[in-house]
Amino acid sequence: MAVEVGTKAPDFTLSNQDFQPVTLSAALANGPVVLAFIPAAFSGVCEKEFCTLRDGLLGSLNNLSKAQVFGISVDTFFTLKAWAT
Repeated sequence: MAVEVGTKAPDFTLSNQDFQPVTLSAALANGPVVLAFIPAAFSGVCEKEFCTLRDGLLGSLNNLSKAQVFGISVDTFFTLKAWAT
């Protein structure tokens, strides 16, 4: 499914690694949001992607807009908790 830049994302609620619900519209009330979709925690691709966000892009995003970054994955809560730690 192709999405054009600037298209408004549909609202959704997902649980985070601590089983707490996170709703996109609530997050957007606090400012810009970056959604990063990752296929699997602990894979080289995902680790590199998030390190790039943390080490390069995140500083720029925070300085410009105080954007919040959310990673979305199909991994289990337990896997994501371990990966976040």
